[in-house]
Amino acid sequence: MAVVGIAMLMALWRLLRGPTVPDRILALDTLSVTAIAQLVLFGMHLQTPVYFEAALIIAMLGFVSTVVLCKYVLRRDIVE
Repeated sequence: MAVVGIAMLMALWRLLRGPTVPDRILALDTLSVTAIAQLVLFGMHLQTPVYFEAALIIAMLGFVSTVVLCKYVLRRDIVE
């Protein structure tokens, strides 16, 4: 869990200091994936399924947010 926490800090650093918008979008996606990994590991540690459900919700939100941000960067329009 400590290594995943360090990965989250590194992704947060890239999110804040990213030189370009695509770098920041990629850092946000990496941050959501590492948050999912952290929740799954924590759920395994506590042996409770609640954290797995939270990880699924974060996975869905992370995927949708990445698609929306990439579409906005490419077209400058979200709704077609």
